[in-house]
Amino acid sequence: MRSILSKSKLGSQHGGRPPAAIEITPEGVLAAALPGKGDPAAYAFQALRPGDLVPGIAEPNLRSPETVIAAIRSALGSVAPRTRAVTLVVPDTAVRVFVLDFDSLPARASEAVPVLRFRMRKMVPFDVEHAGLSYQILTESKTESRVLAAVLPSPILEEYEGAVRAAGYEPGSVMPSALAALAALDSDEPVLAACLSRVAITTSITQGNDLLLYRTLDLPDDPVQRLIEVQRSVAVAAAYYEDKISVLPRTLYFAGNGDAAEFEQWFGTSELTIVNLVERPETGSTTAMRHMSVAGLTGALSGAA
Repeated sequence: MRSILSKSKLGSQHGGRPPAAIEITPEGVLAAALPGKGDPAAYAFQALRPGDLVPGIAEPNLRSPETVIAAIRSALGSVAPRTRAVTLVVPDTAVRVFVLDFDSLPARASEAVPVLRFRMRKMVPFDVEHAGLSYQILTESKTESRVLAAVLPSPILEEYEGAVRAAGYEPGSVMPSALAALAALDSDEPVLAACLSRVAITTSITQGNDLLLYRTLDLPDDPVQRLIEVQRSVAVAAAYYEDKISVLPRTLYFAGNGDAAEFEQWFGTSELTIVNLVERPETGSTTAMRHMSVAGLTGALSGAA
């Protein structure tokens, strides 16, 4: 693994990533590529059957590897990337993300990574010593370092990267979906966001280069319980926003299944205005995109060469 994150704002490293990206989701594989510098991206989507991909950290995610590999090959083939290297966006439930506070952290990655592994040893239910791990310093002073760290089990990382290679491409940076979506934001103001998938919701709060909240919650299959958990998750994030920022949030940025208007209906009368984190492209789609969000791909491409 080269990196889950990069060295600048929440995963955005200009000039540092390939001009193509894929996002692998339970619904299917999204692909995007930049034909040339300054050109708008081309997009494609290849659906998967329910059960082909079951994201998580405890068991194999690719339940039908050949089907997933074929979907990757088809989606990327539809956008004709300039290079074989692609940024890989994986489901949030396959990754664990932490914001950690240290008095100080060694400047060299070779010295910092063992410190992070030791800190997270009791925080994740898998072997952190051999896991894929990357980190980014959010804020740093003489007395404190706030660090964003992402870690996923080595077998799970190898599954996703192996599928990309089997499809004929080379994975570059690896990013969890919600962090990739946040990289599409360009705001120094506080931002409350929610990223929804078939299996989970991730709520987050950013303020400039800092990440104040990042919380992923698995969702039940039952529609009534799913609605309750989504409403509760957003309410908790909004309350945390008020506590940290000292004002009520007015806007919630949405990415994921459906769109902002549909998501807003889940809340009835609410003081929150819900808007799409990234609007669906009006042009450039080489296949039907269904209800899929391109926020993760947009963020992944924001640091493309």
